Amino acid sequence: MKISIVLPIYNEAENIPILYKELVSVLNREKVAYEIIAVNDASEDNSLKVLKDIAIKDKNVKVINFRFNSGQTAAMSAGIKYATGDVIIPMDADLQNDPADIPKFLFKLAEGHDVVSGWRLNRQDKVIMRKIPSKVANWLIRGITGVKVHDYGCSMKAYKRDSIQGVQLYGEMHRFIPAYLAWHGGRVAEIVVNHRPRVHGVTKYGISRTFKVLLDLIVVKFLSRYMNRPMHFFGGLGFVSLGLGVLAGLTAIILKILHLRDFVSTPLPVFSALLIIVGVQLAAMGVIAEMLMRVYYESQDKAPYRIAETINFQV
Repeated sequence: MKISIVLPIYNEAENIPILYKELVSVLNREKVAYEIIAVNDASEDNSLKVLKDIAIKDKNVKVINFRFNSGQTAAMSAGIKYATGDVIIPMDADLQNDPADIPKFLFKLAEGHDVVSGWRLNRQDKVIMRKIPSKVANWLIRGITGVKVHDYGCSMKAYKRDSIQGVQLYGEMHRFIPAYLAWHGGRVAEIVVNHRPRVHGVTKYGISRTFKVLLDLIVVKFLSRYMNRPMHFFGGLGFVSLGLGVLAGLTAIILKILHLRDFVSTPLPVFSALLIIVGVQLAAMGVIAEMLMRVYYESQDKAPYRIAETINFQV
């Protein structure tokens, strides 16, 4: 068995050498073949130089360097695409994920699961800015997807290679892979992992990321449930729109009959219709735009990133 560790990296120069030593120690102790794929997401610090220095000494370390900052999901997608291991384990490079948990992931996969998701039960982050938004987001994701994973936001997960091949990732969608695989017959498990406080550097993600994740969740749900029958989705919105329109019209008529309000003296008919139409149009435009984006990338075999160079990859 070969293990592929995928590390999306953005401004983690101080953490990289420490993480590398921890990973090598754990992987050698497990006596498995491995590769460490570090994806430098156009870091502005010394991360790329640190990675190159390590890669020169250790051919098991492979480096992908992006020309421009493309985001964590794009970096993870590139690492997964280039991975050659039987098991792929993405994790953060900020030292908050603990490499010592890798054996637990491997053991759980060996039980027959396709994906094992980490659960940061004792999360070492700020309560207001990170923990509370995360709990709310996870509660919503569980409710919408129906897949009972406690911590979708934990980057440290383990996938069997054959289960994740062909999965296209956009936006912030790497966190929804367990739900996606579960919808397609995959067996999903979860284990508690050690979450360590950040020592070097600063977090790259704030509370605004929660809203982006929730927007991506709407797209994921649409693509998984309505991709082959979009009329059910748009038709449902149409019925809701029609119902609200009829209700608003009836209310205006009743007010007129009871001599309480003339049509011209209340904005109810026009105002309600305008808000409903605009809301439906915006939702439809958003979903259609997402579909067009996927057609653009996938029909031309494009990716939402560009690689400037690769190190230690066989041509």
